Formats: sequence, C-alpha cells, structure tokens
Amino acid sequence: MVERDAELAIVDEALDQLTGPGPDAGGALLAFSGPAGLGKTTLLAELRRRAHARSCTVLAARGGEQEQSQPFHVARQLIQPQLAGTSEQELRAALGGWYSIVGPALGLCAPEQGPPPDPQGLRDGLDWVLTHLVVKRAPVTLVLDDAHWADPESLSWLAAFAPRAEHLPLLLVVAYRPDELPAHADAFRTLPGRAGQAPLPLAPLTPAAVAALVREALGDHADDAFCKEAWAVTTGNPFEAVELTAKVRGRGLRPVEENAPQLADLAAAQRGSGLVARLERLGPSTVRFAWACAVLGTAIPQDIAARVAALGTEEAAGATTRLRDARILSAAGTTSDHEPETGLEFVHPLIATAIYRAIPDALRVALHGKAAAAVVDAGLGSSAAARHLLETHPENDPWVVRTLREAAGENLRAGAPDAARRQLARALREPPDFDERAAVLYELGCASLLTEPANTVNHLRAALAEPFDDPTLRQGIVIRLAQVLAHSDRLAEASESLAREIARTPDVRARLGLQSEQFMWDAFNAAETDSPARSRRLTRLADRLTGRDLTERYVIALRAWDACLRGEPVDVVLHHAGRVLERPFSWAHEDRGFEVPVLAAMVHMYADRPGRAEELFEAGTAEFERQGWRGAHLSFAYSLRAYIRYRRGRLVEAEELARSGLRLAERVGRRTPVHWYAIAILLTTLLARGRVDEAWELAREHEFGAPFPAAVVFPDSQTVYAELLLARGEVRAAVAELEAVDRRLTPRGIQNPAWCPWQLHLARAVAADDPQRARTLAADAVRRARAFGAPSAIGQALRVAAEVAAPQDRTELLREAVTLLSASPAGYELARALAALGYGLRDADLLTAAVVTARECGADGLVEEATEILTGMGGALPAAPPRADWVTEEEIRAADLAVRSEKEPEPTTPDWVLSAACRKLGTDRSGLRAALEAFARSST
Repeated sequence: MVERDAELAIVDEALDQLTGPGPDAGGALLAFSGPAGLGKTTLLAELRRRAHARSCTVLAARGGEQEQSQPFHVARQLIQPQLAGTSEQELRAALGGWYSIVGPALGLCAPEQGPPPDPQGLRDGLDWVLTHLVVKRAPVTLVLDDAHWADPESLSWLAAFAPRAEHLPLLLVVAYRPDELPAHADAFRTLPGRAGQAPLPLAPLTPAAVAALVREALGDHADDAFCKEAWAVTTGNPFEAVELTAKVRGRGLRPVEENAPQLADLAAAQRGSGLVARLERLGPSTVRFAWACAVLGTAIPQDIAARVAALGTEEAAGATTRLRDARILSAAGTTSDHEPETGLEFVHPLIATAIYRAIPDALRVALHGKAAAAVVDAGLGSSAAARHLLETHPENDPWVVRTLREAAGENLRAGAPDAARRQLARALREPPDFDERAAVLYELGCASLLTEPANTVNHLRAALAEPFDDPTLRQGIVIRLAQVLAHSDRLAEASESLAREIARTPDVRARLGLQSEQFMWDAFNAAETDSPARSRRLTRLADRLTGRDLTERYVIALRAWDACLRGEPVDVVLHHAGRVLERPFSWAHEDRGFEVPVLAAMVHMYADRPGRAEELFEAGTAEFERQGWRGAHLSFAYSLRAYIRYRRGRLVEAEELARSGLRLAERVGRRTPVHWYAIAILLTTLLARGRVDEAWELAREHEFGAPFPAAVVFPDSQTVYAELLLARGEVRAAVAELEAVDRRLTPRGIQNPAWCPWQLHLARAVAADDPQRARTLAADAVRRARAFGAPSAIGQALRVAAEVAAPQDRTELLREAVTLLSASPAGYELARALAALGYGLRDADLLTAAVVTARECGADGLVEEATEILTGMGGALPAAPPRADWVTEEEIRAADLAVRSEKEPEPTTPDWVLSAACRKLGTDRSGLRAALEAFARSST
C-alpha cells in the first residue's frame, strides 16, 4: 500500500461515515480507476479488511475476462453467498414476491415455466433484493473489482443502482480500467466520489516509492542506481515492481548498480512472451494446467482444471504447487479470513490474459470444448458450458446445439435475452439438424424480440421459409411474427402475414387462433382500410362461438370492443364482455399478449362500469408484477388505470398514476405506443385539472404531436392534441386536427362519442364562426351517445350541445345532463354540468354543488371558475366537507333502495347521496345491483 495514503484516507472517511452513530451516518460511492497493475485489487483487498474490522457485511465480486458472456455472473458473486444454503422456504421468505423472478438469475432456483420477466422487471427485483439485504445486514460494503470485465446484465444493473447507495447504509466501491470500460457501464465514469469528486484515478508509483519497495524486499543496502532502474523498467507500476523484486530475490541478484542492466530482462519475463517462456520452463504438464485455468477463468475448481488439462489428481496438485511457487497462481481463499474459498485464482489478471493469449488458437478452441463437457459432467449445467461453446468452431455436433438451446432457454426465462440470443446464434452456426433449424430460428426470434425487433422479423421469416412439418410450431412462428410487426408499428404487415397463413391452414381450431390474432391487430390499426367488413366478419364469427377455450374468448372479447367503438347498445357490449369473463382471464398468458384482456376491461369503463374495470386492472397489474413485467406492460396498466380514475372524476389519483405510467414508459422509449398512451392520458388529466400551461409544456417536452402513431391509442392522441390546442385558444389549428380525426375514424365506423368525443370538441371550436354546424355536430353526438346508452356519454354530449345551443334550449339540455350524470360514475362531468346549469339559472345551490363536486374531483380550474361566479352572485363559498373515499352507510342504503325501487327519480330532484354512491361504486344506476354484490364480497 505504498503511496496510497490519500486513497486510504478517503476509504477510512467513507467507512467512518457508514458505521458512525451520528445523524450524518450513511452510504457513499467510491470509484477507483487506473490501468492494469496500478494496485486496484490490492487497494480493494485492504478496503475489505478495514470494512470487516468495522463489523461491516462485505459483498465482493470480480469481473472476469472469460466470464463476460455469462449473465449475472457478478450479481451471483455478490448476493448468492448471502442466501446460499438456506431452505427453499427460507429463500422464499427472504425474496418475497421476487422469488421466481430473481431466483433464477441469481442461481438460487430453477426458472419456472411461463413467460419470462422483462429485463427492467428483473433489475427492479435485484434492486429490491439488494436493498433488503443491505437494510437487514447493515452496514454493508459492496466491492466490485475489474468492473470493466463484468457481464453486461450485472454491470448495467449496478450502474443504475449505484446512486441509491448514498441513501442506504451501503458503501459501494468499484474499480476498473478506464480504457476497457464498456459503453453500457459509462455511468461509472460519472459516479460521484466523496465530496462530489469524480472517480479517483490511481497514479503510478514515484521513484521514491519503488525504491522503498525494493529496499523492503531486498534490504536497505540496495543502492540508488539499482532502485532508479527498477522504477524505469516498471514505469512505476506497483504490480510489476513487486514482481520484479520477487524475481531479483529468487535469482539471488545483489541490488547494486552493476546488476541494474539485468532488470530490464527480468521485468520482461513477467509479461508477454517473457512470462510464457518462464511458464514453459515449469514443464509440459504444468503448462497444460495453466492453460486450462486460463480457459476456465476465475474461481477455478482444481478438479475441473485437471480434467480439461488431462491430468491426474496428483499431477494437478503438483502443477498447482509449481504455479503458486512461480507466482502465477495464488492459493484459494487467501484474500481474507472472513471470506470463503472460491477456487484457484491467477495472481493478477495480467498473467491470466497473457497465458490465455499464448495458447495456440486451435488448442484454445479445443480446450474450450473440453471445458464445456467438463462443467456439464460436474453438474454445473448448460449455462456454465455455453460460454465455452461460444468460443468453439462449428462441427455439426447435435450435443452442442442441444446444450446451447438449453442454456438459451434457461437464460431467457431468467431474464437474460441478450445472452440467449448469443447462444442461439451460435447454435445456428453449428448448424442444427435439417428438421431442427426452424425451431432454433424461432427461439432466436423470441430471444431477440425485446432488443432487436428488426432482426426478430428476419429470423422468424427465415424460420417460415424452412421446410418443416410441425403445424403447431408454424402457427407459433406466425403469431410471434405478427406480434413483433405490430409492436414495431407495422400493423398492416402483421395482418397480412396472418392472412397468408390463415388461407393455408386446414385445421379449424388453428385457423381460429390465427383469425383471433388478425382481428386484434386490425382493431389496433388506425389506418385499416376495410374496417366495416372486418366488423361484420367478426360479428358473424363471435356470435356463434360459445367461449369454450381461450381462443374463442379472445374472439368474443374483440367483438365486445368492436361493438363499443361502433356505439352498439351498452347491453350488447356488456353481454359479450360478460361471456369473456365468466371464467378468470389471464393477462400474462405465455403464448398470448395482454392486449385483449385490456380491451375486455376497458369496455366496462366506457359502459359506465369503471369500478369493474378497475377490479380487472388490479388483477392484471398483480399478474404483471408477479411475472416481473415492469416495462411496457406495467406502464400500460398504470396509464390506463389513470384513465379510469379520470373518467370517474378522481383526477388527483389519475395524475399520480399517469405520472407513474409515464416514468415506466420513458424506460421503454419515446414515441412508442406505451409512451403515446402515458402522455395522452396525463395531458387529458392536466387539462381537466385546469393546468393548461403545464400540459402544453409537457406536450412540447415529449414531442406530442404529428405524426401520430399508426396504432390505435385511447384516448385518441390527435383528439387530445386538438383539445389542448383549443384550451390554449388556438381554435383554427384545433379545427384542422379534429377534421382530420373525422376523416380517419368515420370511414372505419367508429362513432361512439364515449370512446372519442371529437364531434363535441369540434362543435365547441366552430361555434363562434358557424353556430349551425356546431349544433349539427353536437346533435349528432347526442344521437350517437343515446344509441350507445351510457349515461356519462349522453350527459357529456348534452352539456356540450347546451353550450352551442340557442339560449332558449340550453336549460332543458343541461337539466337532463345533470340528471343522467347524477346517476353515473362520471364525477368530473357532473361537476361541469352542474356549473353550467347553475350559471345559466343563476342558482346558488347548483353552483355550490358544482364547487363541492369539483373539489372532490380535484378539478382545481373548475373550482376556481365556479367559485368566482358563485361569489359574484353574492353566494357563500361552501366549506370544504371532509372527503370520504369509502362508501358510507347512507350511500349504501340509497343504492340499495334504488335497486329495489322500480320508479326512476324525478329529473328535477336528483339524489346527491345516490350520485355519490354511483361515483364511489364505479357504476351507473343500472349496474348498482352487481356493484353492491361486489362491494359486499370485498367487505367480507
């Protein structure tokens, strides 16, 4: 530890802060960088020793040049020792709901059958496990050496986790070679050290420091010239300086000036060709053993190295001793008395690299092949063998293909699709047998889905071009191809690929499965050219199905969604949705997307059953979280739940959920479908809350505007953009956008204003310049809303119709709107209708009700507007009553009475208690019976 006093002082300061009792105690980040040999490993070993002395739990890992392709290799080194050896019951208790998600990645349990977690979900799980471990075993010091050689999965996770260290009882320390740090770990280059410093670079030793090392090893009589030459030939590299003094001592060379010229040759002997020559002098068996160790990497089991080197037990033991004496291998478990043995290690990674690169090419390939067989025979599994098989040459070996496919399957289910992709690509080059090639291409496409969608399309199309006879595999390939095309915003291509396969599929059930996929992607295609015809085909097909299996239920769910978009009566929509949901409907089925379950839930929202929609979304979200789906899936769930809350008039909660959805969507990427959903819903909510300027800035920040997505998004993105323009007073631009929406939706037969109220926005936009057109648009929207039959849709349409109507017609329209909305779950729309009617009649009681309702909704802009009108009329500002989010006993009684009563309430005497019950139970009056039954079940 010569000339490392400054670094050790920083280490001590960080450890003092970590273990100190005061309020300033807490975690920190330290990063040390420097070229090979500058003492990073020695510094970290001393740091671990000092951490142990302060009773810290130490988690240590080291990247390995040969292990970079082995996913989660570093994560396993860090966490596995803390949890290994526990029973399955204890492990499940320790990992909680993350057991089946992070357990396989950490090598603690086998992957379960089913859909794999997405990489972001797995990283979230690793975050939770490490955070939980830190809190439970605090204070904790986490040390990662040779971070530049860590596997990508572990390194990207730790780089993202690192900033949390300062908020936990955790000192996180990394060391790396700056010139070799990969791009996915660039975050480490900017990690703050203590006091806001950048990563700390280690400097070479000065001549005085090298002289001190020489004299400590060889005696104080070493003269200055000898010491100066030692510094010159090692360039102040601590590793080389220490090794050089060991060589001088071993040779018995006197440290005097006349022997200084020999130092250059001795220094060369410890690197590159000199090291190789020194190794060769130890004998052939020792050379083979060293080569085997270099191929195996770090934490080398001696018995496996012996097998790879083709040595007996005694020969391997002798070779190990000779390599230790030559300072090539170090003894196992010598880093600390507190840390377990981990197998053989090279004294320094520079030595391992030099020996590995010295192995003749053909022999190195052969040794990797032997290593793959040896680790499988040792019970370490196909994943451990796969990294060696990646280094071998193709030889048409079925065992290699089988092992790589098994490893890829394990890695895919463990959340490492990139590793699976590399292994399957190598299997394809082996090559697989003629009848196996299509299956390998299919698996490769599945592994590339999240990271390389364009390549996935190529792999799947290549699979379809192969001559094979498995109809189930062919159907799976076509469906997966359609999925990736659709998720790449190529919905028309997705439909066309399914159509071609439908035409050549003789089996009725297989054809139905393909048809259900085609119907789904056509429904999401905003540019579909033959939507009415597709709707007729879907209706004929769905109406004769019984829902006996998942495929039939998917078709029926799509029928319900289609009926909702086209504005068929609510009873028809809910009838088909009920057929789908008679049995549990999984959102995370391994072979199906989540889109159709989402549609089955959303039709309830548009049909004034948002409470039921939320029940379904809560179950679906729980499924996503159990599966570790934390990216696009969870973002959709949060965003659409926000939309449901918006429709219920719970705007504060809607905004919170929408922002959560947006944060997750940002992980996926901007201008992706999930991003459009999150932004559109958040903008809609902000406009309802009266925050127009904030909504506009958000839209600009996220480039919300043309070109709009090819996929159907709800709420419709272009309509939301037009509403934003209208709120800003940009009327002409809003009209242009809304007329474009008309041209896009009307030919498709999408005419339900509950789904897209473009007519209502356009009526408001043209009212000043063309009042007759505005009234015609509003009247048509009212007609369509009445045909659909949801009270919230009719009430909203009536309110806008009143806004653009002749003065003498407004009161009647608004009274009906208030009556309908009072018996609906649409709290925000009710508040708007009450405010409009109260202002029109100059009725302080109605305006007071509007203010109270708007407050409950969180519609701050409406509260301010209605309050100003109320106080201007001389009315008293209503006190803010305590808000009860739960359903009160009085509201339950009112709802129960409404269910038992056959008489509808008079239009002029709305029941505010019943109105509150409808909003809280999430239903209109006609759905109260089912909502009360669901409430009773949940209460018990």
